[in-house]
Amino acid sequence: MRKKNTDMKIATFNVNGIRARVPVITAFLQKQKPDVLCMQETKVVDEQFPRADFEELGYEVVFRGEKSYNGVAIASRLPMEKIEAGFSDGEPRDETRLLKCEIAGIVIINTYVPQGRDVTSDYFRYKLDWFTRLREFIEHRWNPRKRILWVGDMNVAPEPRDVYDPVGLRNHPDFHEDARAALARAMQFGFVDLLRLHNDDDGQYTYYDYRNPKALEHNSGWRVDLMLATRPLAASCTACWIDLQPRLMDKPSDHTPVLAEFNLKGRGP
Repeated sequence: MRKKNTDMKIATFNVNGIRARVPVITAFLQKQKPDVLCMQETKVVDEQFPRADFEELGYEVVFRGEKSYNGVAIASRLPMEKIEAGFSDGEPRDETRLLKCEIAGIVIINTYVPQGRDVTSDYFRYKLDWFTRLREFIEHRWNPRKRILWVGDMNVAPEPRDVYDPVGLRNHPDFHEDARAALARAMQFGFVDLLRLHNDDDGQYTYYDYRNPKALEHNSGWRVDLMLATRPLAASCTACWIDLQPRLMDKPSDHTPVLAEFNLKGRGP
């Protein structure tokens, strides 16, 4: 239950296979009760999306997915409007990586950014171009005075303090300087990093690699799951934090959720 009818809680979560993660997701929803949950890497065709599990908890859900890869979804307890999947710039639409809607006057852009594979590959160039395309997608529709929330798995750690080993990982496609610069250019539209608005501590991570069984214990992680808001919306953000509990459950995703709370009364256009 929200404390006031102007309060809103929004979360983002790379679920890494939604059908395998239903117990983790439903436990998270029952505990945290977000008004909106944006999900990435659902890895399921639309016909097999577990819609009923969300509807039983009072959520409407929209999604675009494919078998074994990618996939984005938004679950909301509030009405969703102006739903749109993918780009419309004549290039690959990437509908399973980009899902947008409006809720309570907030534009929500949910993204699963390409990983890039290797910094010498065409996949990495596609990743860098993807951020440019997204910036243009946003600029053609809105201005920075609009309340916009861009969330998701960005597959980029923005700063050295956002990875456990910035020296050893400097050539990783999720930390390479070109990837960080591409993210920064997209953010220059007017986005504020909500976690850093409220928490300046090092060691704040959202991803812990399955291949390292001691990653969580040793806090050897990455912060690649972000919540970014334009300044009018950031001004109404009262809290933002990482919830590690879902990463501690049985059969967890390798990512964990990020949440933000907003008091929207009289804020922004």
